[in-house]
Amino acid sequence: TRCAEPCRARRCCAVPSRAVPSLAGGKRDNDLILPINSSLSVTLHQDQLKTTTTAAASRDFAEDRLWLNGEEANVGHPRLQACLREVRRLARKRRGGSDEDAAPLSLSYKIHIATENNFPTAAGLASSAAGYACLVSALARLYGVEGELSEVARRGSGRACRRMLGGFVQWQRGERPDGRDSLAHQVAPETHWPELRVLVLVVRDWRWRRGAGGGTAVPTTPRL
Repeated sequence: TRCAEPCRARRCCAVPSRAVPSLAGGKRDNDLILPINSSLSVTLHQDQLKTTTTAAASRDFAEDRLWLNGEEANVGHPRLQACLREVRRLARKRRGGSDEDAAPLSLSYKIHIATENNFPTAAGLASSAAGYACLVSALARLYGVEGELSEVARRGSGRACRRMLGGFVQWQRGERPDGRDSLAHQVAPETHWPELRVLVLVVRDWRWRRGAGGGTAVPTTPRL
């Protein structure tokens, strides 16, 4: 982590990337990141593809800050802020509505986040999904939030919800307009298919100019 000041609290989380044999073909709601169909993915081994995120909060931090692979990035990104707001909301609800509860730490403290990928970023390997899953997990541990978190991770990246669980995971389409039932659940553990091997070929490791999310929205995809 790049946090230089004394931290009141710090939590670290590591999340693997995934292979997706059944794709989510598009989004019916771009703001809530709701898919038009359910999809299935399988966890890859963390030794090969992994994102590690450290989240720290302190009364000494003057502002929220974010580092990605050692370089400072935009902490004000709307989807990142959506995840942060939702985790803090859940923490506030758990504490009975107080921001200043001293146990385990105040929700008013600024936060520093450092994320590292051991694979190419924004090169088609779903680094953003792994990053948001890792971010939500680290924030939940930091603020003492427990329970269902895949819906929170989905607010950052739709595919992030599948990375909250191991093994074979389904992202359920859901039916509710508010997206509360568009969740991930494990359909089989990582031991279900021990002979399975996944070959990943990185043809180009530079960043894509456009993220995957924009091309999957129903209004911008005429064939859906």
